[in-house]
Parts: sequence; C-alpha cells; structure tokens
Amino acid sequence: MSKKINLFANLKSDFASGLVVFLVALPLCLGIAMASGAPLFSGIISGVVGGIVVGYLSKSHISVTGPAAGLTAIVLTAITDLGAFDIFLTAVFLAGLIQLGLGFLKAGGISNYIPTNVIEGMLAGIGIIIILKQLPHAFGYDNDFEGDLSFSQTDGGNTFSSLFGIFNYVQVGSIIIAAISLLILISWDKVPFLKKFKLVPGALVAVIVGVALNEIFTSTGSSLTIAKEHLVSLPMPSTVEEFKQIIVTPNFSSITNTQVWVVGLTIAIVASIETLLCIEAADRMDIHKRYTDTNVELKAQGIGNIVSAFLGGLPMTSVVVRTSANNAAGAKSKMSAIIHGILLLISVLTIPIILNKIPLATLAAVLLLVGYKLAKPATFKHFYKQGKYQFAPFIATLLAVVLLDLLKGVALGLIISVFAILRGNMKRAYHFRKEEYHDGDVIHIDLAQEVSFLNKAAIKSTLNSIPENSKVVINAQDTVYISHDVLDLIKEFKKIRAKEENIKLKLTGFKKEYELENTGEEDKHVFVSTKKAAI
Repeated sequence: MSKKINLFANLKSDFASGLVVFLVALPLCLGIAMASGAPLFSGIISGVVGGIVVGYLSKSHISVTGPAAGLTAIVLTAITDLGAFDIFLTAVFLAGLIQLGLGFLKAGGISNYIPTNVIEGMLAGIGIIIILKQLPHAFGYDNDFEGDLSFSQTDGGNTFSSLFGIFNYVQVGSIIIAAISLLILISWDKVPFLKKFKLVPGALVAVIVGVALNEIFTSTGSSLTIAKEHLVSLPMPSTVEEFKQIIVTPNFSSITNTQVWVVGLTIAIVASIETLLCIEAADRMDIHKRYTDTNVELKAQGIGNIVSAFLGGLPMTSVVVRTSANNAAGAKSKMSAIIHGILLLISVLTIPIILNKIPLATLAAVLLLVGYKLAKPATFKHFYKQGKYQFAPFIATLLAVVLLDLLKGVALGLIISVFAILRGNMKRAYHFRKEEYHDGDVIHIDLAQEVSFLNKAAIKSTLNSIPENSKVVINAQDTVYISHDVLDLIKEFKKIRAKEENIKLKLTGFKKEYELENTGEEDKHVFVSTKKAAI
C-alpha cells in the first residue's frame, strides 16, 4: 500500500541532516574525482545530481547517492583505455540506460536474498574502514584520497601502512582541531545545556570551530597552522569561460565503439549491485523500518547517471558512508538528500573560498563518529549470541570487506550463509499464495515447517502489502525452524508498523526461544471473517 510523502513534513530535522551530509560529501566528491583521474568538478556534479535528481526520484527515505569509491578503479582504467573523458561520459550514459532497463525488468528484487548478518557485517566492515582511513587525516597525514574504502591504495601502500605512516607525519594543529571537533560532536547530543541548540547540527559547529582555530593559528604565525594541502581543495573558476569549460558533454560519435559498451555494462552492473546493497543497509538503519522499492531505485539511479553524463559528472551509486551520516544526523525523509544536493550546488557556485578553509581533520572527526556508530561493539555481541551460524557469515563479511573490498566481502558472506543454512536445517517445500486484501478482513499468515532467509522476500512483500487498520494472525504452530532474518521482520512489524498503522496483530505457535510473545487469548473475538496467505 503506497503512501503520499510530504517532503516538507520534517523540514527542520531534514535540513540539519542535509547540512551534515553536505559537509561530509564535499571532500568525498573531490577525493573520488581525483582518484578516478577525472576533472575535480565531475565529482561535485555527480554529488549534485545524486542529491537532487536521484534523491527526488528514489523511494528510499534516508539513502544518499553520489560518486562512489567502489567505482574509482573502473573509472580510472576506463578513462585511460578510452583516451578521453568525453568518450568515457558516453559509457556512463549507456550505463544509465542499462540501469533503467534493469529497473523495468524488476532486477532490484535480488537484494531481498541477502541475509541480515551479511548486511550488518558489510556495515560494520565499512565502519572499521572509515575509522582506519580517517585516523591519518585526523593526524594531518593526507597521502590517501578522501573517500577511499579499498585496502590497497593508489600510492602502492595499504590501509595499515597508511595508519603506521601517521608517526612520520604528525601535525599538532590537525590533532588539536580533530580532538576539539570530536569533543563537540560527542557532547552535542549528551550535555543538557547543549541540547537547547539541537536544531544546529554538531557537525556544523565543529566545522566552524575548526576553521576559526586554523584562522587564529594562521594570523598569529603559529607553527600549529594547517597548510593548504591539508584543507578542502575546491576548484575556483574565475571567469565565465572557465566555468563553461567545466561542463563536458558525452562524445556520441564513439557510441559504436565496442569498448565503450563494455565499460558501460561494467559500470551498470557494479553500480547496481552496490546500490542494492546500500539500499538494503539503509532500510536496516531506518528506525521506522520503511522498505524501499528497489526497482524504482534502479530506475532513479539510471536517470541520475544519464543526467550526470550529460553534465560531465562521474557515475554514481547509493553510498553507505553518506547514508550512514544522514541517518546518524537524524534524517526523516528523502528531503535530506535533496537538501544536501542543493547545498552542494549553491556553495560551490557562491562560497568556494570559505569552503577551502575547512580542515580535513575536522571532517575526519565527523566521519570517525560515523564509523564508530556502524561498528559498535553491541553489534558484535548481538551476532555472537545468535550462534555460530549467524556469527560466521557476519565476521567473514566484515573481514573480507576490510581486507578486500565491499563486493568480495558480501560474496564471501553469502557463500558462508548458504553453507550455514544447508548445514543448520533441511529445506522443505515452500508455498506462497497471495490474495487481494480488503479492509475489515482478517489476514492469516501460516508459516511453513522450515522458514529460511530465502523466504525473506515473500514474507517482506506480504507484510508490506497489509493495509492500515487490518487484523492479522501469524501462525507458527507447524513451524520447526525460522531464520533470524524472518524473525527480525516479524518483530519489527509487531513493534513498529503494527503500532504506527493501527494493525491488530496476533502471534500464535511461536517457540519461547524466538522471544515473540503470543498475543493473549482475549483477542480471539476480533477475528471474524478470514483471508489466508500460506507461507
């Protein structure tokens, strides 16, 4: 059942979170463009289009789209092999068309078959990467580009060598600013006095303080002054002609080149997979547990890449780092992503001089906090307590994401999850019958003997289609095994959706160890007529 979304309903919180994402996205857009061997402004263009165009078209409430670190190696190689950036833009245009086609073919459904422990392992792995990658920036060692999530770096080093390199490049000014910024960010939502200023994002205050401190260091001639190379570095066109040269358009005369099509197909596949993974992660983060239509998301991403190509921008995906920052900042709707795109556009056109005064150490502090929230110790404890069949895919995904890359990490997690399912329980026949639901009917959902994460898509679809003010019975009397993914869906439906949408829910036959209280027998009289969905 679709609902109309009022983009301005939560403008105060969405503007604050959009501002935080803008501050995080700015150096990431520039860093990824630099690492990709593309013009710096191409990263900004991709961020603007991802925020405004994809943000508006997407059905996701908290995900944020922009240039992705996972595509840097593909983009760098493609620009070199194709010989010109405008030819590469043709490949980006084709990638957008392919993604649009995948959306219409309903390829987005594959994300439903990724188990929760793999998604959480991916998020925790990215959190650890963010911490490891941002610590050098906090100490004033900026050899690696902002936004890099790969273990192996373009300078020949890796995440750990860069971390140990801190000791040779310690900059006291950067450490002071990073430490003060962290103190502001941590205390902003915890100190009672500061809670009065909740509408002002702590990240903005940290950035203002960081800029002010460095200006004081500079004006007093202090040795603590942070040098230009350790600040945000946004290109500043001085004339209209210089600005026009920034906008590069695709060279469509190369559209018959088979290599262009290969690059386009590669970008489309990798970008689509990364987007679907991020959307699944964003839905897990969402405190309201709203589900995103992944087919619409693929269409939105496709249109975004087409527009970005026409304006000279990099290819884009939904990005975990920006999405996590958005969620942590308290975003309520997709208006936050749109605001971040608008702020990117306005700021680079009007105040690039001010933006170029922001120390990378301050932004590192913001991202360090984001990384910690993704990889909290509580997450490790949760999956450890769930047993080896839940913990093994989680920890394997985490380690592979940190030491290899995101896609390889998720692939390894999926393989281990399948083996864990095959070993942990025998699969039985699965039957699903969906009927049209009407207000006033009682909806019966009967679970089969074995319910694994492979059944997650059908159950999610069933729960998502239940109208407001319904009466629902979920029956597990014949069920021998229910996966944690499905239990999480039912728990979230009971605790959040059922309450928010006035759905009267009765759970029956669940084992005590599932920690799902059965609704009391006194509610029996509310169930009169019935509709059944067998699962």
